[in-house]
Amino acid sequence: MSLAIGIAIAGYFIGHGLRNINNPDAKNFMESLEEDDEHELIKEKEVHHFIGISKEDAKSLIQEHSDIPHIKINGNVYYPKLSCANGC
Repeated sequence: MSLAIGIAIAGYFIGHGLRNINNPDAKNFMESLEEDDEHELIKEKEVHHFIGISKEDAKSLIQEHSDIPHIKINGNVYYPKLSCANGC
């Protein structure tokens, strides 16, 4: 059973690679997954988890740099995941 699953997965990746043989600049599987993050939002209270700093430091960073792109929806503040990945 696991051999069949392995063969099916290998067939998928080989087929995907052959589909792009004439287009070497095509994005690979991981790049296409990262592209999906482009429109994802992070809640203000979760920013510290995403950039790996303490809650207090994140709050200070947000206050000192009020020009960071954000959006308010129903009183909640959200930041684009892409801008936080580049240093919020």
